[in-house]
Amino acid sequence: MQDYDYIVAGGGSAGCVLASRLSEDSRNRVLLIESGQRDTDKYIHIPATFFKVLEKGRDALFYASEPEQGLNGRPSIVPQGHVLGGGSSVNAMVYIRGSRQDYDTWAQLGCRSWGYDKVLPVFRDLENNQRLSGEYHGATGELTVSDRAYGHPLSWAFIRAAQEVGIPYNEDFNGARQEGVGFYQTTTSRGRRRSAAEAFLRQAEGRANLTVKTGSRVHKVLFDCKRATGVLLDDGSTVTARREVILTAGALATPKILQLSGIGPAAHLREHGVDVVLDLPGVGENYQDHLEATVQCETKDPISIFGEDKGFRAAAHMMQYLLTKTGLLTSTVVESGGFVDTAGTGEPDIQFHVLPAFNGFADRSAHAGHGISIGPCVLRPQSRGSVRLRSTNPTDAALFVANSLAEQADVETLVRGVQIAIRISEAPSLARLVKRRVLPKPGLEADPDALRDYVRAISKTVFHPSGTAKMGAADDPMAVVSEDLRVRGVEGLRVADASIMPRLVSGNTNAPTMMIGERAARFILGKETAA
Repeated sequence: MQDYDYIVAGGGSAGCVLASRLSEDSRNRVLLIESGQRDTDKYIHIPATFFKVLEKGRDALFYASEPEQGLNGRPSIVPQGHVLGGGSSVNAMVYIRGSRQDYDTWAQLGCRSWGYDKVLPVFRDLENNQRLSGEYHGATGELTVSDRAYGHPLSWAFIRAAQEVGIPYNEDFNGARQEGVGFYQTTTSRGRRRSAAEAFLRQAEGRANLTVKTGSRVHKVLFDCKRATGVLLDDGSTVTARREVILTAGALATPKILQLSGIGPAAHLREHGVDVVLDLPGVGENYQDHLEATVQCETKDPISIFGEDKGFRAAAHMMQYLLTKTGLLTSTVVESGGFVDTAGTGEPDIQFHVLPAFNGFADRSAHAGHGISIGPCVLRPQSRGSVRLRSTNPTDAALFVANSLAEQADVETLVRGVQIAIRISEAPSLARLVKRRVLPKPGLEADPDALRDYVRAISKTVFHPSGTAKMGAADDPMAVVSEDLRVRGVEGLRVADASIMPRLVSGNTNAPTMMIGERAARFILGKETAA
């Protein structure tokens, strides 16, 4: 039996930050456990080749929900990082924090320590921004945040076309206002991905008091009465935690571990023969994700990135990258996008992710040829799903019900987003490059019901699962963790990943998840206290 002070279960965006911070004190013996392998694949670190990592499948797990009525019977397929660095090693590197209103809403929901003015300094402390500093940005943190290294002509055309339909230009989506279009800043440095593993763990791995164990799955947390004492691994071995166990396995894996450990809805646990440690009905509930419904157009000329990863072209791009760290391979592909208020509420409810290519996904192939994909996604979904046990076998997939587009309001928001994306595609700067619209079929937008059907038929996740172990006030019966991220009703156990979000943030979740890991470390080490 191995003995540590802290066990961090999950080596993703939050786990890497947390393990690094906890091990800064040489008196703390820290174990970081990651179910995937080390981040050794070269394609992880070259920005433009992240799609090859997803295609290989070794470093990502694809979670499939039950058939979803809101998606016309299709499952929601959600890829998650299965490698050191987690999502930060396989994502599109977009650096977005969410809006001020997101965090102030958390505070209004009972998480007073998580208002915008509380989290902004943490974001600044983590950040080493290439261009920005001051009130909204930091320049001394470990996480390098860079401007685009490459600007594809179709990305530029989208930004100009969006302005032509009245959407303002915005050079900083993480500043005073979120609304507008532009190039995304990215978690890259000198032409390489800057994952949480690279930014926070690489230097920490040299410490004698930090052990990183990859290729090992946490089966469950072990308890002495209601105090967490360690974890049981999938090989049958146990590891002891003298102080705390912190779950950082993500919004799909963390609730499963909690339920296998005897923490969750008591009746559900008993159905599976799990001994109940604590009846906590919110575990696995409140699932949220961002869904997008794409608009795609074929270009007149062969100007997209289609075919650039094949043959002589691929070799030339790789040679340029290896010799100069410039060119197409430094692109994060999802270079441009923006935020739009389609409902007139004063806050954006749609985010655009734009690819200079036709976009496919796990359950459908990309259209062949050269094109552009404009993907509006619903930022603040009202639909809620769940993650529950299918069996007590830790290798069995959870019973995952995403409830995608279960609420009609989410469909209507996406319909408005698709309508705006169509207008952008028809604006002069894109119209001169576009041969025809491929999706949705021309003329379909004239029939609102047909457009709603299109949204249900085409929508897919943009990989931001959250909320399944939500943080909340003491009087919230569905809250799983308190403001300092302790699991309610037990001792020595916390959750510190996207699971704790009471409401999904308005944007990509990588940066907020790192912020959650940082705050967890501060709470644990007594550097901050919750309200």
